[in-house]
Amino acid sequence: MASVPSLASSVNQRVADALASALPEAGGADPLLRRSDRADFQANGILALAKKAKANPRELAATVVEGIPTGDLIQEIEVSGPGFLNITITDRAIIETLAARAGDDRLGVPLAANPGTTVIDYAQPNVAKEMHVGHLRSAVIGAAMVEILEFTGEKVVRRHHIGDWGTQFGMLIQYLLEHPHELDHKSDQEVSGEEAMSNLNRLYKASRALFDSDEEFKTRARARVVDLQAGDPETLSLWQRFVDESKIYFYSVFNKLDMDIQDPDVVGESGYNDMLVETCKLLEDSGVAVRSNGALCVFFDDVKGPDGNPTPLIVQKSDGGFGYAATDLSAIRDRVGNLNASTLLYVVDARQSLHFKMVFETARRAGWLNDEVKAVQLAFGTVLGKDGKPFKTREGETVRLVDLLDEAVDRAASVVREKAQDLTESEIAERAAQVGIGAVKYADLSTSAARDYKFDLDQMVSLTGDTSVYLQYAYARIQSILRKAGDARPAAHPELALTPAERALGLHLDHFGELIAEAAAEYAPHKVAAYLYQLASLYTTFYAECPVLKADTPEQVENRLFLCDLTARTLTKGMALLGIRTPEKL
Repeated sequence: MASVPSLASSVNQRVADALASALPEAGGADPLLRRSDRADFQANGILALAKKAKANPRELAATVVEGIPTGDLIQEIEVSGPGFLNITITDRAIIETLAARAGDDRLGVPLAANPGTTVIDYAQPNVAKEMHVGHLRSAVIGAAMVEILEFTGEKVVRRHHIGDWGTQFGMLIQYLLEHPHELDHKSDQEVSGEEAMSNLNRLYKASRALFDSDEEFKTRARARVVDLQAGDPETLSLWQRFVDESKIYFYSVFNKLDMDIQDPDVVGESGYNDMLVETCKLLEDSGVAVRSNGALCVFFDDVKGPDGNPTPLIVQKSDGGFGYAATDLSAIRDRVGNLNASTLLYVVDARQSLHFKMVFETARRAGWLNDEVKAVQLAFGTVLGKDGKPFKTREGETVRLVDLLDEAVDRAASVVREKAQDLTESEIAERAAQVGIGAVKYADLSTSAARDYKFDLDQMVSLTGDTSVYLQYAYARIQSILRKAGDARPAAHPELALTPAERALGLHLDHFGELIAEAAAEYAPHKVAAYLYQLASLYTTFYAECPVLKADTPEQVENRLFLCDLTARTLTKGMALLGIRTPEKL
């Protein structure tokens, strides 16, 4: 396993060395290298340096150029405009660097220099409640960030902070106690997620109706909450039945989403119960939280209500009950103290930004977060319908996540069937799931998380445009070429001259490692999606302009097969980081 320095970093180093010898006082200055449409790269850093050194920028640029060797890596450099450097690299350097990437399982992508431990809080459904479209983004964005961070060498601990505690359980448990067979299963066979959810739905509606209409039941239900919080064994065992039944359902949905969720990673609100009293004591003793009208509160100068009065974070209510803040702060203590997190990443709806801002600031004041341990909210926007309003059914209900995923797979099946030449029915079904679920994930991940996006299935499963299907087809097309190649094998030929389409594809392939580092540092999976779409587009141009199997010479055939193969490997790796599969045939 060897990380391969990118062409950009090698060029950057050469220019930086020449800069340092032309202007020693600028020691270690950044040449500000970027991709350019005038050449392969442009270095823009000389202008600012010349200004600082009171030198003529064009003269300084000319001196720098003299100090840069050409021939092996750099083909030519010209000074343009007020002192930019336009740099073209050799065809040989492109193919040699790509050959080094191809020789490595990680495609030459380096591991992060000093990885830490990130605890990522994502995919947080509620017990005894159906998952709806609002649960989609946290799950999809979180799962992609797990893969991207792990690929850079970060140790990642997954946490699913499910809603499994609170006053509504008094009502549910009391009802189950009085109607003990409500959660029984029809048979001893494995229970489907649908059956588990319909059991829970039925029980929820019945207990809610009774709670609203029967004062005596309401009193018993409220007393049951106290028993639950006090840890009464019978109450807890009934509560556990709700959690277990809900997990059957959750896991069936995550399974549909082609997402791996493990039992030990599901640590709900209840997991921090034993810490709540101590969390409050630590905050009160240190003066971070103060009593106000009997409640334990944390105040902030910059958080005020509409009336101009400060709006505090309430850690404990005046009746002694604990709010979300107490649980979230206890979770921070656990993740920092027991899981040794250096980063806490929360993939949570942007509408909760103020709550998390207050929670993080409270944890900093308490000393649980500091310069070594940071907390970040990866806030995401809302899923909208085609009309640009929050996504609802015609009846104004929230859309069930299962229905959405099933519909995506159905749409994908008709697209796959239309294109499929030699696929059996079972292969079509398998591809439809990979294409449909991939389409849903990609539509989410190709939008910057902070923005709202429109859920439009027609667009998502389209074969053209910025969709995962377009990328999956590019991958499948390459596999088809490799199968047809017969005796010709992919092999790099650095001695060959490259066409513009080959160069453009090669330079983009080389940028993969830097792109991954950027997406990990900025928690920006949409950058991976944008990179892959551009890769597929450059490949499409290459395929149209450069015959692969009918190239002029056997060497050119091998070299183009080599570019095809590395493109396919980069596509499949990038898509896997987003949680999307790349079928070999479509």
